[in-house]
Amino acid sequence: MEVRTRFAPSPTGYLHIGGLRTALYAFLFAKKHGGKFILRIEDTDRERLVNQASEIIYRTLKDTGLVYDEGPDVGGPYGPYIQSERKDIYREYAQELVRRGAAYYCFCTKERLGGLRTQCEAKGKQFKYDKHCLSLAPEEVQKNLDAGVPYVIRQNIPTEGETTYSDMVYGDITVPNSDMEDNILLKSDGYPTYNLANVVDDHLMGITHVIRGIEYLSSTPKYNLLYKALEWDVPQYIHLPPVMRDKHAKLSKRHGDASYEDFIAKGFLSPAILNYIALLGWSPSGNQEIFTLPELIDAFDVSGISKSPAIFDVEKLTWMNGEYIRALSEEEFISTAMPYFEQAIDPDKFDLPLLTRLIQPRLEVLTDIPGKVAFLGKMPDYGIDLYNHKKMKVTPESALVNLKEAYPVLRDLPEFSETALHDAMMGLVQRLGIKNGQLLYPLRVAISGVAVTPGGAIEIAYLLGKHETLSRLEKSIELLKKQLV
Repeated sequence: MEVRTRFAPSPTGYLHIGGLRTALYAFLFAKKHGGKFILRIEDTDRERLVNQASEIIYRTLKDTGLVYDEGPDVGGPYGPYIQSERKDIYREYAQELVRRGAAYYCFCTKERLGGLRTQCEAKGKQFKYDKHCLSLAPEEVQKNLDAGVPYVIRQNIPTEGETTYSDMVYGDITVPNSDMEDNILLKSDGYPTYNLANVVDDHLMGITHVIRGIEYLSSTPKYNLLYKALEWDVPQYIHLPPVMRDKHAKLSKRHGDASYEDFIAKGFLSPAILNYIALLGWSPSGNQEIFTLPELIDAFDVSGISKSPAIFDVEKLTWMNGEYIRALSEEEFISTAMPYFEQAIDPDKFDLPLLTRLIQPRLEVLTDIPGKVAFLGKMPDYGIDLYNHKKMKVTPESALVNLKEAYPVLRDLPEFSETALHDAMMGLVQRLGIKNGQLLYPLRVAISGVAVTPGGAIEIAYLLGKHETLSRLEKSIELLKKQLV
């Protein structure tokens, strides 16, 4: 039997972290077993649709490398893969369920249902449909249909007994039939609910393993009653623990929690995001934490999926992202970082390989780049208190003395290379009889205007070039003279 899994998101906005993890696990399980991974768009909840959301889903899955074998934009033998294009199929099976007694037409008005809900609330009971229309005579049903009376089709859940199934993570799950409601299968607008559409589509598309969130764990028995009524094989189930914002609240795009695209915009790398969410609720057999996608496929096993909720730790993701940034080759880093460099500087004016060597080891997210290099593009205004450094025994007064000594040395350098700069400054340190930091720290402040830079004074001077370095140094000396009078 070929393993076939599916990811079936609703196009209601950006792909949130929990949804992407579901897609990842479905992908990993299928590929681990040499099977197929299918994308299906479940767009039957027409009121919640978001324009262009399907395109975001396609783009996100392709960006992360979760390439689907069948789907709306790639085709396949079981299409269409968009539920709104399958309405006739759902109607056919809803009517078949009616013929088999597993469903029935319901003509109840909003007013009647509202009154029933009010009665339940008054008694402190949870609302549950009372099977009122199940008792309608066939003649009355047909009369209503002929007259065009609006209707829905409801599932006819047995009132006695219980339904049991086995989940590959949570084991045997049993739900009393009396706990389940006669949910709507086909709405009055002709669109199916999830209850019907996911069963029909999973069967017709040959899905062997259904991988989805734990919120469906207790409702799966009612889906299995539909499989049984239609005499179809029930797929195997893998329900996933929730991803939590903290100990009390789930991550949810409805509540504004970050989506995949939000993290990309914050400077996280796609492989790092994917690697991190793989570990949200799943533990590999060893101690390895950094995985390529092929390594995840090889390591993935359902036995490693936890039953406990997983807490989304942004600090851990940030650490992992830093590891991925540092693992990039120089060429990869420059290409990836270029849009961020361009936000603050003209990259063509600087030695990018040197800047890469200085900044790459210090980065955790790409969005830190503009702030770290902005001083190269424009010298910021600063106060002379920045020259105070107790540990190095630097004060604005000592800084002025040493910078005045450094200026002619830098001005007269015939070659402004890193080696020449280093040799000249070390020679000046020896001549003045001071420690390295007593010259290099104030020099760095004087030509950068900031206390912390990616690299020291010599690298910064080389990056800026002779003309800009001397211009900045001259202005800083004048600032110190003015402020110390």
